[in-house]
Amino acid sequence: MTGLASLSGFPELLPAQRNAELSVVNSLVRTFELHGFANIETRAVEPMERLLSKGDIDKEVYLLRRLQAGEDAADAGVGLHYDLTVPLARYVLDNAGRLEFPFRRYQIQKAWRGERPQEGRYREFTQADIDIIGKNELPFHHDVEVAKVMAAALAELPLPGLRMQVNSRKLVEGFYHGLGSDASPVAVRRIVDRLDKLPRATIYEQLLATGLSEKQADLCLALTQIRTADTSFVDRVRDLGVKDDLLETGLEELTAIIESCRGLSTDRFTMMADLRIARGLDYYTGTVFEAVMEGFESLGSVCSGGRYDALAVDGATTYPGVGLCFGVSRALVPLFGRGLLTSTRSVPSVVLVALATEESRADSDAVADALRHRGIPTEVAATALRYGKQIRYAQRRGIPFVWFPGDESSADSVKDIRSGEQVDADATAWSPPVEDLHAQVVTKDSSE
Repeated sequence: MTGLASLSGFPELLPAQRNAELSVVNSLVRTFELHGFANIETRAVEPMERLLSKGDIDKEVYLLRRLQAGEDAADAGVGLHYDLTVPLARYVLDNAGRLEFPFRRYQIQKAWRGERPQEGRYREFTQADIDIIGKNELPFHHDVEVAKVMAAALAELPLPGLRMQVNSRKLVEGFYHGLGSDASPVAVRRIVDRLDKLPRATIYEQLLATGLSEKQADLCLALTQIRTADTSFVDRVRDLGVKDDLLETGLEELTAIIESCRGLSTDRFTMMADLRIARGLDYYTGTVFEAVMEGFESLGSVCSGGRYDALAVDGATTYPGVGLCFGVSRALVPLFGRGLLTSTRSVPSVVLVALATEESRADSDAVADALRHRGIPTEVAATALRYGKQIRYAQRRGIPFVWFPGDESSADSVKDIRSGEQVDADATAWSPPVEDLHAQVVTKDSSE
């Protein structure tokens, strides 16, 4: 097969990069499962009517059908899912009678979206979602729980600083309602949500066009300026002089989340109340989240989500939920492209067993089998080149140890080719340092 041009928007990783991605995914899995979330995997396709139910996405859905299919083919009318929320809603409805509620799930899968490829936005990408789904009701403490779980997960990742920004739809819409204007709180929220895309003066004019007075528009913009890492946002909101019962509920709920996550802040992760965050999708009804990578704000949010009180509806039963999605590809692929993230080796192997001669391959294979039996990833040299060349082969692949089988007059030995230290060793007893057993993620500061 001759070489083909690459497909834009479908990233493919080199082995060392894939090792780093797997390390990130495995870290997420450990945290999610530590908190009792069950894993599911849903099918890649959904009926088109379900995929298009959100609106504003019809131009981005990839249709799926057989090349020679007729109009009445059974596989007509399906498309690849563009997120993991639509499949989750369908999965809950399909399996409601066999699930225990609240249903706590995590899901790490590919999704496909036919948008214009650019850094951080791809046509094929991996997402990591966690959600808690209730049956008819879902107490607010689950909002706090998913915030804490995702905060704990993100704090463990070897990424540039992540800043989780949290707000409450109840706070925002209660504030707008408390202004006493006839303007629709939903219309005002949609306008304010464009602050990162349009000049502030344009936003101000659009607010006035909804029927807000200049003072009311000023208050709306003043609210967006409030951003704190503690609960001082409460007093700052109240200083604006707006009163409303829904606003008070939103303040209480946002306070609970900020206080619960206070101890999770690290040098790589912070959480803060940011009253500019609104999230454009209408199905969010309470807490909303957005996370950005510091120094990579141009990517937009790499983690987002919130509370939705009607994930799915089946007759008289409603399934409310709250969840967060981390964009694995959105966060990692730009770092790979800039050389800021990789791993210590391109293969799983910790040990390369040297090959003295082709006739001695069985001896080298026996050593490798003994090491593998004890859980040590090992490979045997492909050819019986000079030992110096076999060592350089291991270096190129990032393999830290080379094993030299002994003979009648000498014992086996193993060499750490990074330090040059070489010691006698027994394949039934020797083990590498724990940190060498698996490839380690290597990060580089973007300022270097």
